[in-house]
Amino acid sequence: MLGRPALGYQDYEEVITENILYIDKTNFISEWWEYGDKVTLITRPRRFGKTLNLSTVECFFSNKYAGRGDLFEGKAVWDARDADGNYKYRRLQGTFPVIFLSFASVKTGDIEGIKAAVKQVIAELYRKHKDMMSDAVFDDNDRKDYNTVNDTMPDNTALRAVNRLSEYMEKSCGKKVIILLDEYDTPMQEAWLAGTWDEAVSFFRSFFDATFKTNSHIYRSIITGITRISKESIFSGLNNLEVVTTTSDKYAPCFGLSEEEVFAALDQNGLGTEKQDVKKWYDGFTFGKYKDIYNPWSIISFISSGGRYAAYWSNTSSNGLVNMLIQTGSSAIKTTMETLLDGRSFETEIDEQIVFSQLNGNTGAVWSLLLATGYLRIDRLAQVGRFKKELYTLKLTNMEVEIMFSDMIKGWFNSSTETEYNDFIKALLVDDKKAMNRYMNKVALATFSSFDVGNKPSEYAEPERFYHGFVLGLIVDLAGRYDVTSNRESGFGRYDVMLEPLNEQDDAIIIEFKVYDPDDEKTLDDTVQDALRQIDEKRYSASLEAKGIAPERIRKYGFAFRGKECRIG
Repeated sequence: MLGRPALGYQDYEEVITENILYIDKTNFISEWWEYGDKVTLITRPRRFGKTLNLSTVECFFSNKYAGRGDLFEGKAVWDARDADGNYKYRRLQGTFPVIFLSFASVKTGDIEGIKAAVKQVIAELYRKHKDMMSDAVFDDNDRKDYNTVNDTMPDNTALRAVNRLSEYMEKSCGKKVIILLDEYDTPMQEAWLAGTWDEAVSFFRSFFDATFKTNSHIYRSIITGITRISKESIFSGLNNLEVVTTTSDKYAPCFGLSEEEVFAALDQNGLGTEKQDVKKWYDGFTFGKYKDIYNPWSIISFISSGGRYAAYWSNTSSNGLVNMLIQTGSSAIKTTMETLLDGRSFETEIDEQIVFSQLNGNTGAVWSLLLATGYLRIDRLAQVGRFKKELYTLKLTNMEVEIMFSDMIKGWFNSSTETEYNDFIKALLVDDKKAMNRYMNKVALATFSSFDVGNKPSEYAEPERFYHGFVLGLIVDLAGRYDVTSNRESGFGRYDVMLEPLNEQDDAIIIEFKVYDPDDEKTLDDTVQDALRQIDEKRYSASLEAKGIAPERIRKYGFAFRGKECRIG
């Protein structure tokens, strides 16, 4: 484990020649070769070495690196021997034509923009291999066809372009090709966010069919991404696809860093005393049966900074998809987020085939996505019932992820309402009801629509979504001063919100939310009184009193909603 720690290097040749810190993962090459799968899809969260691993595969097998065994000297794949003591894989180095493309740059959701970006990727690929066309095996018609692939080519040309390039390369080299596709799902996620999912599915289904299903020129292929998109969506009919997800044991040690590797890197860079804090901040990822896996980006960032703790990994993207799913999600999603931010876990079933069309209405699909993207980790897996149904116990991955979610929730109260929200909390803590009413109405008016997921939200749905977002904000802002809980049993029912003080100087607070019902109440003030009566009649203060908090130290508030109007009493 030699080299200087540095960020942004994803090209294996550059890592080795520039003496960048590299933790040997070349055993991935030998494992993949021995498994022998025709097409392998591997999903891992962001910044887990997918691109570098594919670059390593390219450098090892590609004939443009023929004679470059020096790049692998001292590495696991180079030193591996068979039963007779012979070097097992050295004879394979630099012997295959390799196509390596990435959709990482396809960052638009507009369908025409997606197509244009993909065409640019493919056109650049053709330019990269253009010298091949000078071979005598090609005639003028071949060269003319080759030149039809450019940035402005028709869709049908683009869809079959990688297939055609495979044919040209096999014809030139006399061997079938290895195809490496990185970040295959980036344009699909962008399309879903932009509302162009169906159009994108149609385009990419045809692309993957031509590139991987009907391509007779492939020897083997690897596809990487963050999520496992439903086979029915874009891999329909691709029966030779081996899928390796974060719950699989296959290739698990080949992506990310083990605790042993992390601790060795810390020792090497004079940070050995930080091991336990590094574990608290950055440990927590699990791949199959393998635990204590770390994100390389965070560890290298930590070492490069001289040991400064920060949320490095979670700040490497906008997290737009995750933010939208939780902010506009159901009350069940927000309630579970309250549980997670409180340091607890929850149980759920997981379907690893992400069906994006279900994300707006299927809570399980959201948790499956968060697990795949690395924001949740598996704490326990149990098989229950007669049919051995798998039930996953999930938690937030680590402190870095917790910080990311905390910042995300604060961002829900955007710059126009952040001041009012903070001022509301200050008013709540000093029992200033007049100020509470003034600030909360500003917050509710500005943010109700942010928590809406329906085209025509009901009068009842809006306050419910807002209420759960409001509770998440309290948990984030009052952590360390109060234990904030919601929808728990106390007395003879379930309260909405309870703030249990962590010191004797603060009062306890109970909040009950109610939506104005014109059949039962004449005014919002009546609704407030109904909420306060419920707190007393249901004895919500019982759990606080049982902990020794005197009744006079328990403040009770009723929040009444009518549309976007709020009244607090």
